[in-house]
Amino acid sequence: MTNTVTDGKDLVPPEVRANMKDVKHKIVVLSGKGGVGKTTVATNLAMSFAKKGLKSGILDVDIYGPNVPKLLGLEGLHPEAENERIRPIRGPLNLKVMSMGFLLRQTDDAIAWRGPLVGKAIRQFLSDVMWGEMDVLVVDLPPGTGDEILSILQSIPDIDGVIIVSTPQEVAVLDARRAIRLVERMGVPILGIVENMSEFVCPKCGETYKLFGEGVTKKAADDFGIRHLGSLPLDPRIISLSDKGTPFVEENPDSKAAKAFGAVVSQISEIIGL
Repeated sequence: MTNTVTDGKDLVPPEVRANMKDVKHKIVVLSGKGGVGKTTVATNLAMSFAKKGLKSGILDVDIYGPNVPKLLGLEGLHPEAENERIRPIRGPLNLKVMSMGFLLRQTDDAIAWRGPLVGKAIRQFLSDVMWGEMDVLVVDLPPGTGDEILSILQSIPDIDGVIIVSTPQEVAVLDARRAIRLVERMGVPILGIVENMSEFVCPKCGETYKLFGEGVTKKAADDFGIRHLGSLPLDPRIISLSDKGTPFVEENPDSKAAKAFGAVVSQISEIIGL
């Protein structure tokens, strides 16, 4: 694990470190570009941990696109305050959830904040939310490799590692490579890369189609010497259930996609000692 330091200086605010001391494992989910299903992957990974009986949570710090409440059927809820601290929302399987989406007056409000305000909000999520004792917290980051990514990675204490999400499309993997290089420069461990939308299985005929190509995420993993954690198929039910706010892995536990999520979680659990 890392203490999230840069040039030998610990940049984690002491109030954040104190508040998160009972969160045993912190996993960050990042993508080099938007549209690759990063939040869907992060949400279903958190749910997969919860299905294993672990005390699990998800922190949605994708400030400009806070979609975790929608995916978990928690839209319109607002957290309660207690002694100037915030109670996370309880989601399916007792998942602890916090998102900027809970603080908006309307679910489609736009957030037009500059970097310093974004950084302050993220630090408050880390220092003021009552996370309590947890086995694992999944942190869903904004897409890209911008300044807010640096701020977040520097603000989370003892990160177990980053999961990079990409589709097998070459342009997506190119951006994933940029994300990997950024994380490496930050000195934060990389748990591996997850290939999302690896294939489409026709629900009528059973034929499998590689819609976005194949092989490039595995090559990227090999080039950087990191793990290829697994491939997640494109299942139309993931889209429809996400729109309804129903976690896919809970609704379809025997599906190929749910089993693929489970396999990824098993690898991650082995790596971090869960």
